[in-house]
Amino acid sequence: MDIEDLRTFVEVASAGGVSPAARRLGVAKSIVSRRLGRLEDELGVQLLARTTRGASLTEAGATFRIHAAKACAEIDAARDAILPSGDLRGRLRVAAPLTFGPTHFAPVFADLARRHPQLHVHATYSDRFVDLVGEGYDCAIRVGYLQDSNLIARCVGPLHGGLVASPGYVTANGSPQSPDQLADHEALMQGTEAWQFMDGDSVVTVHPRGRFKADNGTALLAAALAGLGIAWLPDGITREHLDAGALVPVMPRHPPPPAGIYVVRPPGQHPSLKVRALTELLIACFDLAPLPVKPAT
Repeated sequence: MDIEDLRTFVEVASAGGVSPAARRLGVAKSIVSRRLGRLEDELGVQLLARTTRGASLTEAGATFRIHAAKACAEIDAARDAILPSGDLRGRLRVAAPLTFGPTHFAPVFADLARRHPQLHVHATYSDRFVDLVGEGYDCAIRVGYLQDSNLIARCVGPLHGGLVASPGYVTANGSPQSPDQLADHEALMQGTEAWQFMDGDSVVTVHPRGRFKADNGTALLAAALAGLGIAWLPDGITREHLDAGALVPVMPRHPPPPAGIYVVRPPGQHPSLKVRALTELLIACFDLAPLPVKPAT
């Protein structure tokens, strides 16, 4: 039984179809279909029920997927154990935030690929929280405040951010001096997130309201520059606008609580060598140079 056939089956089961699995694996759909057919012939059972909308696991497929995933993980662990120190192979799928991810995290991914010529690095950039297990990621970089989950997280650096608005907005609407005054202002948000602020040693939570929402910080920055309201944004994308006077700080006496950059991975005893190597590079980069960021929601 070919290990690549097993990996391909696990990818198809996770992705829900041949096409998305082929994109993840970076191979043609015909190759994925051929591997699946070979595996089903070897086992003598149908693992997937194929439809025009994708593929779903049969009862036998659901049972076999559990064992196949474990087998692939064991092979990866065995390969890691015998590889020469620092020699990485295979593929690393990592999800990173769209906001400043291509500018701040992409250079680290490129450095990892440069150091390890036989490692395939596949990065995805989105401000949504991907399903690491369901979508087949080895790890993700998340920023701000982590939600409770069964994922394992490692902090790789501190983060800073804050409220900003355009001078025109402040002139027309005033500037809030305390968290409770935010209720009288237009907030620029990603969804229905809560904002947190320090009030002395206490953390105050506010649920802002506003008519402009976007799924990434770059779009919220444009709205803030246009004078549509107050945004909670990373210094990494607002600093040049603050220096130029196009934006001004809002409510600096109530900063957000300390936040961080995290590498999160699916539950398991030990991180793979690939995830460990990426984590070490991120620590070396961001622990010495804190990256400002918008808190996660």
